[in-house]
Amino acid sequence: MKCRAMATKLIIGLVLIFSAAGWANDRAAPNINSPEFATHIMQRIDDQYRGDKSHGIMEMAVKTRHWTRTMSLESWSLGKAYSLVRILSPKKERGTATLKAKDTLFTYLKKTGRTIKITSGMMGGAWMGSHFTNDDLIRHTRLSEDYAVRLSFSGNINGVDAYRFVLTPKPDAPVVWGKLEIVVRASDLAPLSQVYFAEDGQKVRSLVFSKHETIGDRIIPKEMIMTPLDKPGEYTRITWKKIAFNLNLDKGFFTIQKLKSM
Repeated sequence: MKCRAMATKLIIGLVLIFSAAGWANDRAAPNINSPEFATHIMQRIDDQYRGDKSHGIMEMAVKTRHWTRTMSLESWSLGKAYSLVRILSPKKERGTATLKAKDTLFTYLKKTGRTIKITSGMMGGAWMGSHFTNDDLIRHTRLSEDYAVRLSFSGNINGVDAYRFVLTPKPDAPVVWGKLEIVVRASDLAPLSQVYFAEDGQKVRSLVFSKHETIGDRIIPKEMIMTPLDKPGEYTRITWKKIAFNLNLDKGFFTIQKLKSM
């Protein structure tokens, strides 16, 4: 029952997680002193995934206070609107899969043959005990539109020349965070980290990107770690093993029928 319960809790995270697109070098960015610079960087993060087709194999390691588990996952994506992820291992969970089609999430439990539609009340749930939530996947937030963005620091951050941006929600914006801090590398504007704050100003969790590699014209963070800041020692680490782009994928691939057949 424990494994089945965890398998009904879904993820694909953050704008940046299972959609394997990276960041292209941006030679058209406004000057750092321009008032448009900060918003341009957020637009770049918002739009980088649109239209991208990707397929990848990844490993997800989850460490909590009570247990540790590692899974191998295979994923397909079409922009930000469509994604499909299935478990390759452990063997007892192989075939369990998650589908995102626009605003809807489904999970298929291979063991029982059941397909479950994820309801709004389940959006805060974690996928397979990880530190990502359903809301990370389905969220429609645009950093450049829903937040007021300002460049708060330019210089050395943890040994790297980088920019730190502070994002605060605009009035009536449909967001769940009280503030965000995003750090991008100055040399290529690839995101390095994101810190999430609650409405009371407390840091809630952090997402760190590392092991960046250039694949074609893209810069890929091969590893990302989500850490809940109120749970010392816990984390979810995702490591890409294989990534491919420009596949022959269309919307017809991302269906419940496909979900069940994998």
